[in-house]
Amino acid sequence: MTIRDIQHHLASTIGTDLSHETISNITDAVSEEVLAWQTRPLEEFYPVIYLDAIRIKIRENNQVLNRAAYIAVGVDLEGIKHVLGIWVQDTEGSAFWAHVCADLANRGVRDVLIVCCDGLKGLPEAIEATWPDSMVQTCVVHLIRAAMRFVAYSDRRQVAAALKPIYTAPNEETARNALADYEASELGKKYPSTVATWANSWERFTPFLQFPPMLRKVIYTTNSIESLNFQLRKVTKNRGHFPSTDAAVKLLWLAICNIEDKRALEREKERGKPADQRRASGRLVEGQVVTNWKQALAQLAAAYPDRINPYL
Repeated sequence: MTIRDIQHHLASTIGTDLSHETISNITDAVSEEVLAWQTRPLEEFYPVIYLDAIRIKIRENNQVLNRAAYIAVGVDLEGIKHVLGIWVQDTEGSAFWAHVCADLANRGVRDVLIVCCDGLKGLPEAIEATWPDSMVQTCVVHLIRAAMRFVAYSDRRQVAAALKPIYTAPNEETARNALADYEASELGKKYPSTVATWANSWERFTPFLQFPPMLRKVIYTTNSIESLNFQLRKVTKNRGHFPSTDAAVKLLWLAICNIEDKRALEREKERGKPADQRRASGRLVEGQVVTNWKQALAQLAAAYPDRINPYL
């Protein structure tokens, strides 16, 4: 609820009129919990970390500015997902990501195998400075969406089918040939911007092609975090703007807790029922287990034995 919502609710139900300042001071009590959550110790090692963002508006110096609130989800060795933190971008590029990586490192993260994101500017450099052996993988789903941005609606299905051989190729050489074939096709000539999107992101797109199919499914997309962001957008879209960065982080944290608590309550009501009669939603992100994780972990262990074995 916004401060205005709380003020109206108190006035209409119990006839109490509290000022904005008083309500703000009361609700700020949760700030200590948010700070404790944002600074809690983390695991030493995460095989995969997903990064994605939602756009929010924050008032600064009498101006309402667009900001990106980035949410990081880490997958531990058991395949369990954890929301690692929320950061609101106040600077562009490497300076911001250096801060995020330093924050994670200071909280105990010594190594990350793969960071999956949507081609964020400055992130690869920050990752390499903090964890030199880590790999940055561009989300293939984001890449497809970017490539389709200027494609006419009537051609989208054909273009999507024509692009599929690129990201399902068995290796980089085959993928490059598939892109060349698309570029030479009628659709490629009609939509050259689609080819340019893939070409510009090639270096960060191709790393996942070296892995077997089961592991590709884990790292080719940030969809697991996008489902969370979809729910958070429902909470933020009616807020207009936030008075500060702290207020935005506080609300996003509360929203995550609220969503997970509601789902846990629904599951508890259906406890004991046969599986075919359960309709409650599973965990949104926190505590959810990656599908077929054991097979994916085995493939990671084969690819990075020296880095995974010390933590097993």
